[in-house]
Amino acid sequence: MIFQLNQSINQKIDLPNNSAIELFVKREDRIHDFVSGNKYRKLKYNILEADKLGVKTLLTFGGAFSNHIAAVASAGQLFGFKTIGVIRGEELASKIESNPTLQFAKSCGMQFEFVSREDYRKKTSEAFINRLKETFGDFYLVPEGGTNDLAVKGCEEILTDGDEVFDYICCAVGTGGTISGLINCSKPGQQVLGFPVLKGDFLQQDIIKFVSKTNWKLITDYHFGGYAKVNRELVEFINRFYNQNEVPLDPVYTGKMLFGINDLIVQGYFPEGAKILAIHTGGLQGIPGMNAILKKKQLPLIDI
Repeated sequence: MIFQLNQSINQKIDLPNNSAIELFVKREDRIHDFVSGNKYRKLKYNILEADKLGVKTLLTFGGAFSNHIAAVASAGQLFGFKTIGVIRGEELASKIESNPTLQFAKSCGMQFEFVSREDYRKKTSEAFINRLKETFGDFYLVPEGGTNDLAVKGCEEILTDGDEVFDYICCAVGTGGTISGLINCSKPGQQVLGFPVLKGDFLQQDIIKFVSKTNWKLITDYHFGGYAKVNRELVEFINRFYNQNEVPLDPVYTGKMLFGINDLIVQGYFPEGAKILAIHTGGLQGIPGMNAILKKKQLPLIDI
């Protein structure tokens, strides 16, 4: 049921001025062309569960440039599931063809339900879910961002035995599923650092629901103003990082994480000799959409 993955390698990053510290990026973005990074990990056991239950429709939620929406649409096409995306923003209904993410999801066969932002905030309520069932019939519900117990189980498979050599495991944090899986499979002596892409520390409670270990910490200083917020400094860092290492970063998740790791190295946060593994969670499909926004703001484009 689950397709063959490409190899996920640990790529060493050039840190010429910090030779006492070693930084590697686990290239989870390379494991599949469309269902890449943590999206594959989160969907794996959910898709197996839907198949086990005999439910042939996947329904989920997301915004205009959602990596999760694109991944669910592609996975549905690969495995023969009908897919429904509940999209935040009624105005997007008339902009599908100008939106790379929605255009891709549509090409994979995804059906859309566009809702107002006010209604979208009610997406977890019983009344809202019942209304969707009345409209679409039976479906397997995948939460926004994909995080649930089965997603965490999938993310526990990101680290391998060879990753025991690392002192720090780092990842971007959106809904908390990926870092929860990493915490659960981390080894004694390792510390897991999460870099939230949203403002606030509310994710702490979301993560605690899935983990029992205490070897983790959220670094909340690198959200750049909130979810999908970017500025010139971040874009220039992403472009420079790519030119130096040939590792593409997305501006919503991995770009902010690597910016944060780099800044912490400069500040002396990590001890000499530390070995750091940063998890590349994919998300590259959102770059064309972000570049359209950057162009309107007359900011540099992400050049990868």
